[in-house]
Amino acid sequence: MRSRTRSRHGGRSAALAAAVAGCLAAALPVVGASAGATPTTGTAAAAAADNTATVFYYTKTRNWTAYNLHWAPDGGSWTAVPGTGMEPACTDWVKKTVSLGAAAGLQATFNNGQGTWDNNGGKNYALGTGVITVKDGVVAHSDPCATDPGTGTGATATVYYSTTTVGWPTVNLHWAPSGGSWTTVPGIGMDPACAGWVKKTVPLGSATGLAATFNNGQGTWDNNGGKNYALGPGPTTVKDSKVTANAADPCAAAVPDTTAPSVPSRVQATATDVSAVVTWDAATDDRGVTGYQVTRTGGSQGAVVTSTTSTVLTESGLEERTAYSYTVKAVDAAGNLSGASAAAVTTTGTRPPAPAGSAPLGGDPRKDPIYFVLTARFNDGDSANNRGGSQNVKSGNAANNDPMFRGDFKGLVEKLDYVKALGFSAIWITPVVLNRSDYDYHGYHGYDFYKVDPRLESAGASYQDLINAAHAKGVKIYQDVVYNHSSRWGAKGLFTPTVYGVRDAQWSWYYDEKQTGFEYDGLTVDPKSGKSYYNGDLWSTAEPAGNTCVNWGVPTQYKSAEGYTIYNCQWPSPISGMFPKALYHQCWIGNWEGEDARSCWIHEDLADFNTENPAVQNYLIGAYNKYIDMGVDGFRIDTAVHIPRVTWNRRFLPALQQRVAQQFGAQKAADFYVFGEVGAFVNDKWNRGSANQSAQYYTWKDSASYSADDATAAVQQYTTDNDPAKQPTSGNAFLNGNLYHAPDHSMSSGMNVIDMRMHMNFGDANNAFQNGKDSDDSYNDATYNVVYVDSHDFGPGKSSTRYAGGTDAWAENMALMWTFRGIPTLYYGSEIEFQAGKQIDCGPTCPLATTGRAYYGDKIAGSVTASGFSKVATATGAVAATLDAPLAKHLQRLNEIRRAVPALQMGQYSTEGISGGMAFKRRYTDAATGVDNFALVTVSGGATYTGVPNGTYRDAVTGDVRTVTDGKLSVAAPGKGNLRVYVLDLGGRNAAPGQVGAPGPYLK
Repeated sequence: MRSRTRSRHGGRSAALAAAVAGCLAAALPVVGASAGATPTTGTAAAAAADNTATVFYYTKTRNWTAYNLHWAPDGGSWTAVPGTGMEPACTDWVKKTVSLGAAAGLQATFNNGQGTWDNNGGKNYALGTGVITVKDGVVAHSDPCATDPGTGTGATATVYYSTTTVGWPTVNLHWAPSGGSWTTVPGIGMDPACAGWVKKTVPLGSATGLAATFNNGQGTWDNNGGKNYALGPGPTTVKDSKVTANAADPCAAAVPDTTAPSVPSRVQATATDVSAVVTWDAATDDRGVTGYQVTRTGGSQGAVVTSTTSTVLTESGLEERTAYSYTVKAVDAAGNLSGASAAAVTTTGTRPPAPAGSAPLGGDPRKDPIYFVLTARFNDGDSANNRGGSQNVKSGNAANNDPMFRGDFKGLVEKLDYVKALGFSAIWITPVVLNRSDYDYHGYHGYDFYKVDPRLESAGASYQDLINAAHAKGVKIYQDVVYNHSSRWGAKGLFTPTVYGVRDAQWSWYYDEKQTGFEYDGLTVDPKSGKSYYNGDLWSTAEPAGNTCVNWGVPTQYKSAEGYTIYNCQWPSPISGMFPKALYHQCWIGNWEGEDARSCWIHEDLADFNTENPAVQNYLIGAYNKYIDMGVDGFRIDTAVHIPRVTWNRRFLPALQQRVAQQFGAQKAADFYVFGEVGAFVNDKWNRGSANQSAQYYTWKDSASYSADDATAAVQQYTTDNDPAKQPTSGNAFLNGNLYHAPDHSMSSGMNVIDMRMHMNFGDANNAFQNGKDSDDSYNDATYNVVYVDSHDFGPGKSSTRYAGGTDAWAENMALMWTFRGIPTLYYGSEIEFQAGKQIDCGPTCPLATTGRAYYGDKIAGSVTASGFSKVATATGAVAATLDAPLAKHLQRLNEIRRAVPALQMGQYSTEGISGGMAFKRRYTDAATGVDNFALVTVSGGATYTGVPNGTYRDAVTGDVRTVTDGKLSVAAPGKGNLRVYVLDLGGRNAAPGQVGAPGPYLK
């Protein structure tokens, strides 16, 4: 969804896969829980040798009188309830060592022996071997009570590490005395020192210092940008990569925190089927609230305690027709607990029949090229769910027998093999939530964020079915999501406006009669009006209770196009007072580069959420948790720039990471791909000099502290952190000479972005290449950028038409995208230059068939079976001809080559020592898997590479073999759209692949 000029006008929910088994009397493991990788460290080294696990459990925020570990080895039987008693370990910790036999890990819950349980919110903890810590729902891998390693006596070093920026709940010090051996990964757990600091004192023996790195025990490291920290004896502080030797104790003046947070207020709980959403207002604390404990009572499980850092908790797999009560306590960094909130009670319904859920596929997202479809315009698998809406005739769609809602999930499932045959392993689909406006087929006018739009679903082809079917073929699903706005009719369950309406001689044609019991779902036809776009629930002649709209129903001086009287409050508007200020912003954007870009409406059909309000945050987090639970592989975030970075970093990004980790494990959370649309439609590196309005800004964590109030913090961030000159830089995308280095993602926000600068310059591939390079030091890691030529909004240069540069230029663009850094992405149909030069979007003022959003199904009619990525087993009909088109053949081979050369997927790059136009070298090295891959690439033109490693190079396009003895390799120009990829043959598993695939129309 574009964030500038707008022209969008205005089944049943797929059941969530939540088969959660009980962990009390039944003592069964959770279905679908996934155990993440758990490295062994410290005492874990000994434990792993005989398949044991030592589990440490944090007690300070529980305050139970007894602690039991209820567990089962993977694939084995559970202990009898309540489990085995845990033993005191050290202050605030208990522990238990258990024998796993041949099992590689264990499932676990904890309880106090009196009916109160910590079962990880309904997902048993999935633990591995060795030493494991469980602290307030976070699993890590270090011994919190370990004696520091070291030998002999002598000097010591006391290391203080600041946690303010990294925000890790657990910090490990991985270290080695000068000239000595390193601790076992991930090192030793550091101890809380004071708010924002942890510390560890280690013996140096006769060493004069130590080398050190830090990590969170779950794979995220601060290794000082690839160079170990060099620390000396005595006290040292490490804060934001700055080392201060012989530093003063940063906690010396700290007053112990004994003040508990305030009690959380406005706790609310609602149940749908056997799922519940619990929300509350944020608590306050003199030093900051770090999380919450939610206690659920009711049902056969008794009391269950769940830890969360959000102000929303979504639970699935509860018991049917059961009353549940929820209370919430707040906790601060010192472990102080507030009192319990007032209870919120809700009663579940019946368990719906549901298809089995699907876990995200996982794996590095950079391996997966993306195919982007407007679901409603791609392929029609079920005509029964087609709907034209109120603009069907006016738009001209009716005359073409082309309703706006035409494609659906069934149609997409039927053509998954087409997408796979092109070589794509990820599909980005437009938003799936129930929409409501006059022209809402694209999905960006969300109305019920908790419900999948029935116009996309069919019997046997629900959203869950699509996810499952795609995963079965090894294809990921990236769901387009909107946090910034709802439809003009608000968001069901949060706020929906009532407008003035009257069924008089002028307006009876427009305002449908109210039908008791009828509920809009976009699909079902109201029997009285005969319309699926029924509006009888949206209007009232009498002023409704609680109305805040000014001059309700008073006639204005204006007339409609038909000459009818226009009344005040007859149409949703941000400035009429119709929308509550707490939940929605109340202004129009005046300055697209100003602070109001985050706090005002961008279009009349897009009611702008007040995303700094906890109630709005809770509503959206709870909604998108449901789709995470269904197993989607990532989110494309619409209009990300219109929400402050501080809100993303504080609320939405941590919440989705926490949910994925809770449901599927830490590794799947790390692989969950998030990429945002930050509309910067200029050629500047920084959008008109505004950091806050530039794509790269959103890839970073916040570099300063702001007010605890999110709305105040948003303004503070804009006014104090908008200077591009003060923004951080990164070398994560770049080689060091010819060498790959471990990227430093410690300051990554977790949001990646669409590469708007390359997109804007793709009128010419070389321009896109040069502009992309110029920006890459300002992203946290540009190798994760999504790269495309055009989309459902714009072509290059902010063109309103689909790219029409010609087949040769398209081939050249693709050759660059598939070999340069970033994730190549293609808008549906570009493989045959579908609708080239056509206006992308004109709303209902012209037929969709004449636009860049035309229906594609006719081009892929027939049958197709893929035998693998880029491989067609059989194809008949129109789809066979489409797959035989020059650019389709070009894509197939580009995808083959990219899959065969890891450096093209995940490598860093450099242009050092290279002459030529679009020429570069890339390398990817992974010591853990033994991968080392080095490639020299040139697109269209010739190139000379100097200072490269000597050895044998094999071209993945032609199979040509070159031997380099003097660090120099020259390549003749292959021709427009063609390329050369010379891969260094390192032998064994790192042998160069040679020619990949067969010559085609461009790659030859």
